[in-house]
Amino acid sequence: MAHKFLVHHVGDSVGVAIEDINAEEEIQGVYLEDDSIITTVSKDFIPLGHKIALVDISKDDFVIEYKEKIGIATKQIEQGNYVHTHNLKTARW
Repeated sequence: MAHKFLVHHVGDSVGVAIEDINAEEEIQGVYLEDDSIITTVSKDFIPLGHKIALVDISKDDFVIEYKEKIGIATKQIEQGNYVHTHNLKTARW
C-alpha cells in the first residue's frame, strides 16, 4: 500500500494529504522525521494538501503540526476526520 499522507513530526495530531483521500479508505502515512509508517481509516473525503486527524482531538484542544500548536479544535474531531476551518480555528490570535 502506497502512502497517501505525510506527517512532519512524531507527536503531530494531523497529517497532510499528498493526494485526494476518499471517505472510509484505509490509508498509510509516513512520518518525515523517522520514515515510520502510520495506518488509519479516513472518515471523510480529504482533498490534496489538506489535513487528516491522526488522533482524537477534543473541543478546545490544540491541534499540533510541525510540533507547533497551529490551531484549536472548535468541536470534537475524531481520528480520520478532515481537519479544516469547519472544526479548527487559528491559535495565533
